[in-house]
Amino acid sequence: MLSIALPKGSLEEQTLKLFEQADLEVKKEYRGYNPNINDPRISKVKILRPQEIPTYVADGYFDLGIAGQDCRAESGADVVEVAALPYAKTGAGILKMVVAVHESSDIERPEDIPANSRVTTEFPNLTRKYFDGLGIPVEVFYSHGATEAKIPELMDVVVDLTETGQTLLRNRLRIVGVIMESQTALMANKESWSDPAKRQGIEEIRTLLLGVIEARGRVLISMNVPESKLEGVIEELPALKHPTVSRLHNSDYLEVVTVVEKNTVNILIPRLKARGAEDILEIGISKIVR
Repeated sequence: MLSIALPKGSLEEQTLKLFEQADLEVKKEYRGYNPNINDPRISKVKILRPQEIPTYVADGYFDLGIAGQDCRAESGADVVEVAALPYAKTGAGILKMVVAVHESSDIERPEDIPANSRVTTEFPNLTRKYFDGLGIPVEVFYSHGATEAKIPELMDVVVDLTETGQTLLRNRLRIVGVIMESQTALMANKESWSDPAKRQGIEEIRTLLLGVIEARGRVLISMNVPESKLEGVIEELPALKHPTVSRLHNSDYLEVVTVVEKNTVNILIPRLKARGAEDILEIGISKIVR
């Protein structure tokens, strides 16, 4: 059986939603210290700060953990990345670790940052490594939060994660460089990954989680089409692969089924109807397992 560490904070809501949709609902007790998942593959669940999770997984306290790739890089934890899980605080997306300065600064790129500048960040190891690579000596100050609020009165430069960049803009900061991109990831302890029984459980959990992510933003479209109009209807379909076509019993009609992007349906359905499709159904999808 597997032990798993899940992130609290900004990733918590989306992580719990993902697990629920994967039929691995995390049930919390009154204070939430010892949640559980009613699944025979999972024996223990803890919700922890994502910055700690890669190290705990690497050290064998957990078989599996979910945290940002940025947390893994900052800690240097030696874990197996089982899967990238492209979701963030507000849904799907990739975060960027950026270098930013006040909007009034004349700095245009990281190479322009003066020596001995004060840099505030929650990622001191990655920040030092980055500026060492540029050959610029800087003073790195660990930030316990509200990192962007410290510019320009207390600090000269900020290194922070951003999903949309809007928080930086609201604080009158301007991005001048990108250190790395980061996604949420499913990480495994190396020994657990090497254990055949545990690896099977890990891969099954990965399948369920990725199935949910693959299905997000997609719907199933089903319709009946006269055989004479089939090719015209198929021309309108941006199929995931090839549409499934089957003959209706004792009829010259065919059933056509395919998967499409949800955000295209408002345009697609009228076009399908105009091409001769009838009885069009739009059906939500919970998982797509390849």
